[in-house]
Amino acid sequence: MQESRRNFFKRSALVVGAAAVSATALAANKDDAIEADSNGVVVGKSTKKEILYKKSQAWEDFYKQAL
Repeated sequence: MQESRRNFFKRSALVVGAAAVSATALAANKDDAIEADSNGVVVGKSTKKEILYKKSQAWEDFYKQAL
């Protein structure tokens, strides 16, 4: 009885360990594939409009000095 418990725990530990290693490997490959396809650009699912520039007096002063 005691020996069968030990064997059960040994086998279950091996199965859990193998599953953890394979899941880690799959997760690492998934991230690399996304990055390689998008040239390092992060692509999200946001529906918000991205505002890069908003006209203001500070920007007008900056552009006058830059030219």
